[in-house]
Amino acid sequence: MAKLFRLPTTDQRLAKQCRKGNAAAQRELYDKYAGQMLSVSRRYVRSVEDGEEVISNAFIKVFAKIDQYSGEGALGGWIRRIVVNESLNFIRYQKNLFVEADEENLSEISHADVDEQNDAEHLMQMVSGLPTGYRTVFNLYGIEGYTHKEIGEMLGISENTSKSQLSKARKMLQKQLGENELLYKEQ
Repeated sequence: MAKLFRLPTTDQRLAKQCRKGNAAAQRELYDKYAGQMLSVSRRYVRSVEDGEEVISNAFIKVFAKIDQYSGEGALGGWIRRIVVNESLNFIRYQKNLFVEADEENLSEISHADVDEQNDAEHLMQMVSGLPTGYRTVFNLYGIEGYTHKEIGEMLGISENTSKSQLSKARKMLQKQLGENELLYKEQ
């Protein structure tokens, strides 16, 4: 019986070449994942420029720590975790991470056309308008799938603070959606 050999995937080949310091492989890996990872970082940071800074820092870490990628699991998932951690580091250095939202300012968050209310892009705009702490916990819990315990450890907050931030983020989003619905009915 012939022995089957498992050929390395493109990601495994890229990781191997990046370990050797191959600049062309690093460029290829960056080109393959940068756009996707910018979308991940933009869920945490406010501007494209901040997202680009996060991605730059994240890929520096990716290339510095590529030897820690074992080949188990998807390379994209490994890079995503670095991007999330770098995004959190970025916002950690921003002041007022977990400030309470001023109830009077809830309605000041801008909205796109009501016709786009259910559009994912519109929802992401609403999420990006949340205060930093709310947005961060909302993304980590609702999109990345971390538990409140894990979020607390990552952000240096209690599990209950994580739960509270998520609850307040949801209430704020529900209020915004309700306001959009009211505007739609008035038209």
